[in-house]
Amino acid sequence: MTATPIPPTDEPKAPTLLRSGLVVSIMTLLSRVLGLARDVVVASYFGSKSEADAFFIAFKIPNFLRRLFAEGAFAQAFVPVLSEYRTKRSLAEVKELVDRVTGSLGIVLVAITAVGVAGAPLIITLFAPGFHGDEAKLSLATDMLRITFPYLLLISLTALCGSILNSYGRFAVPAFTPVLLNLCMIGATVLMTPYFDQPIMALAWGVFIAGLVQLLFQLPFLAQIKLLPIPRPDRKHEGVKRIMTLMIPALFGVSVSQINLLLDTVLASFLETGSISWLYYADRLSELPLGAFGIAIGTVILPALSRQHASEDPKAFSATLDWAIRMVMLVGVPAALALLLLAEPLIATLFHYGAMTERDVSQAAAALRAYSVGVMIFMLIKVLAPGYFARQDTKTPVKIAIICMAVNMLLNLILIWPLAHVGLALATSIAAVLNAALLWWGLRKIGVYQAQPGWLMFGFRLGAACLAMALVILWLVPSVDQWFAWGWQNKVWEMSLLVVAGIGVFVATLVATGMRLRHLRQG
Repeated sequence: MTATPIPPTDEPKAPTLLRSGLVVSIMTLLSRVLGLARDVVVASYFGSKSEADAFFIAFKIPNFLRRLFAEGAFAQAFVPVLSEYRTKRSLAEVKELVDRVTGSLGIVLVAITAVGVAGAPLIITLFAPGFHGDEAKLSLATDMLRITFPYLLLISLTALCGSILNSYGRFAVPAFTPVLLNLCMIGATVLMTPYFDQPIMALAWGVFIAGLVQLLFQLPFLAQIKLLPIPRPDRKHEGVKRIMTLMIPALFGVSVSQINLLLDTVLASFLETGSISWLYYADRLSELPLGAFGIAIGTVILPALSRQHASEDPKAFSATLDWAIRMVMLVGVPAALALLLLAEPLIATLFHYGAMTERDVSQAAAALRAYSVGVMIFMLIKVLAPGYFARQDTKTPVKIAIICMAVNMLLNLILIWPLAHVGLALATSIAAVLNAALLWWGLRKIGVYQAQPGWLMFGFRLGAACLAMALVILWLVPSVDQWFAWGWQNKVWEMSLLVVAGIGVFVATLVATGMRLRHLRQG
């Protein structure tokens, strides 16, 4: 007898999406703030020395693969299929899909992890060929990679659990989970470094411990919704085969963006010592608005768009996309402007302690300005891409990503000569602009996205608010020399004043030009 399907639930309206987005945003912001605190601690202990470069490579490699197998290609393929099962099938069938997917993914991850640990020296040489002439740095990076690589297995399973919870509207738990990574790494740096001959090895163990803690944290919440996975490998299962079919092109698409980032690292490894660290610190700051809001909105709209597509409701689909674009622009444009104007003060406030020198601050700030150009664009990509994934179209974003990868690589090779590490950051931002433009044009061309009324007034209000914010920041910000001279208390106080004043003027101008909360709720 066929199980009785679960009737489709009512589609979340924009207010529900807004609330969900704010929940994820707040949790993610907490994680990002703690991530910055983690980076402050790491910078204070290790600065931009060769040991720090070695760790960032050892940490970047499993993170690169995590984005392929976890929240990247896998999530893009898994969430739409899971949402369709939830809409049209029974809980028992959903549970079977979850079990089969967990088992199949788990086998692949175990194999990759074993290969990664065994081949660590070769992988380090491949990802950072500039280390080849420095045997001490190469050996240290290899030792740390053997510890950090199993993080791939643990965090990918964590992302699987998070995708299930997101599909059932439990957004807060997956959004909070990265907080545990930052707490573990801070704890490892502060508490464990005295026990190692190479103190930075404590950070590698902190990454491994974090992966285990994050996975265990989510399991009770899956049990609450009766979807705790019991791994049962079955590549012949209909849902697993569909996910694998969707995942292959998505894998290429995510790989392209990650390859671009890794190419930056490869090229930076040939530059002067510290270049990798300068790019890392700048990238971390530029990702704060992306993670705190862009990814949050993209996360909450993917299940909604998937259900709207399954329910054949194109008007709701287009309205949801339009709402998401406005939300990321409302946050992304002023965030990008603030990062551009406050690059040195922000880097100095967060990282100019201990081993971090004034030159390190200036070099990282230059990279941050280049990244700031693409901050809003990166956020826009996070909400445009789900418009394809929700329709189970993973091929079109891949084609676009390949074009952008080629452009990025060409720009890297052109800009690295005059601008060094800053050229790598600028190339990334320019390629992102092209990526977002092609994604937007594709959605318009096939009629999936139609702009909703009110864009002209929205643009006027946003522009006026950004202009007012910029004028206030330029009026209030002290000189760079003062930021270098101050202690952390003065830096934090002055930065807090700038942030409060900038946000206050921005919001006040929006209100003065007629924006109200109801405008944010319109789908």
